[in-house]
Amino acid sequence: MTLPDIGFIGAGQIGEPMVEKFLATGRRTAVYARREEVRDRLAGRGAIIAAHQEELAAAPVVVTCLFSDAHVLQECTPIIEKMSPGSLFISHTTGSPLMIQRLRDIGHKGGVSVVEAPFSGKPEDIRRGELTVLLAGDDDAVDVAAGVVAAYASNIHRTGPLGTALAAKLLNNALFAACSQLTLSALAAGRSLGLDENKLLDVLAVSSGGSTAARYVAASEQDAQTYSARLPRYLRKDLASVRTVTADLGIDIEDLLAAAERGPMDLDDRVQADGLEKSRA
Repeated sequence: MTLPDIGFIGAGQIGEPMVEKFLATGRRTAVYARREEVRDRLAGRGAIIAAHQEELAAAPVVVTCLFSDAHVLQECTPIIEKMSPGSLFISHTTGSPLMIQRLRDIGHKGGVSVVEAPFSGKPEDIRRGELTVLLAGDDDAVDVAAGVVAAYASNIHRTGPLGTALAAKLLNNALFAACSQLTLSALAAGRSLGLDENKLLDVLAVSSGGSTAARYVAASEQDAQTYSARLPRYLRKDLASVRTVTADLGIDIEDLLAAAERGPMDLDDRVQADGLEKSRA
C-alpha cells in the first residue's frame, strides 16, 4: 500500500478545508474522522480513510486540528508513540503551552519532532490559502512545518521555542474577546441612539474605531445578537486557558482579562478547563 504524505485528525469546520487543500496540492492524505459524512466527503476528494487514529502514524507528518488539550492528549498520544524517528507532529489546537510540552516529551522518546501551530482565521481563509499560522519549536522542525502549512497559510509567523506560539495566540484571543465585547457594546449603544447596525458597521470599517472584531460581525451578515450567541463557547475556552497558563507562570494580566469579560457576552463563568474540554467543535 502506498503510504500517505500527511496524516490528519480533527477534520471539523476548520480541519476539513485543510485536508481539502492538502489533497488539492497533490499530497496523499490519510484522515481519521468519527463522522461518516465527513469520511464520505473527503474520500470522494481522494483522501485515504483511516479506520483507527493510530494508522496515521505511518505518515512522515501528522497534523491535528482538535478542539482542546484533552482531545489532543487522548487522541494523539498513541499516534506520536507509533510514529517513526525523524517524523513530525504538528498541532493546530489552541491550548496550553504545558500541553504541547507534554507532547514534545512523548515525541522525544521516539525521535519525533513536535511543532505547535495555532492559527487565526476562518474556513474561507483556508480555502483561499490565506490562513495566519504561528509556528514554534526546533528550527529544523519548524522549517518543515512551514512548508506543510503553506498549503493553506500565507501568513506564517515563527515565534521561537515551543510554547511561544501558543502564548501569542492566547493573548491574541484575549484581545479579540475584549474587542468583540467593546464592538457589541457600541452596536447596542448605536441601536439605542437610532443607528442602523449595518450602517454603523460600515462607518467602523473605514474609521479609527474599527477592528477585526467589527469586520467579523459585518462579514457574518447576521445581527450582532445572533452573531455573538456562538462566540462564548470558544472565547470562554480561550480565556480559561489564558487564565490557567498565566497563573501557572506567575504572570498578571488581570487588566486584559477584565476587559475581555466586561460586555454583553457572559465570558466570566470560571469553568474549569476539564469541563470545557468535554466539548468538541
